[in-house]
Amino acid sequence: MRAYRYIAKISEKGTIQIPFNPAIYNREVEIIIVPKQPEKEKEMTATDFVNKWAGFLKENNTGKSKFDYLMRKYK
Repeated sequence: MRAYRYIAKISEKGTIQIPFNPAIYNREVEIIIVPKQPEKEKEMTATDFVNKWAGFLKENNTGKSKFDYLMRKYK
């Protein structure tokens, strides 16, 4: 016996739509509903965090920008 797998969403009215498949017309079928689990986001380790963000302000000189901002603010 051949098995068919469809990913579907149950509507607010409780109906399910499956794709057109004449091979299963006029046949008794067994339906198993398995709710999809949301994929868990992997917890970031300290090493992952450092690798992701290391050097992200490396080339920028923020000291001059801060000085310019404060000079304009307190003129």
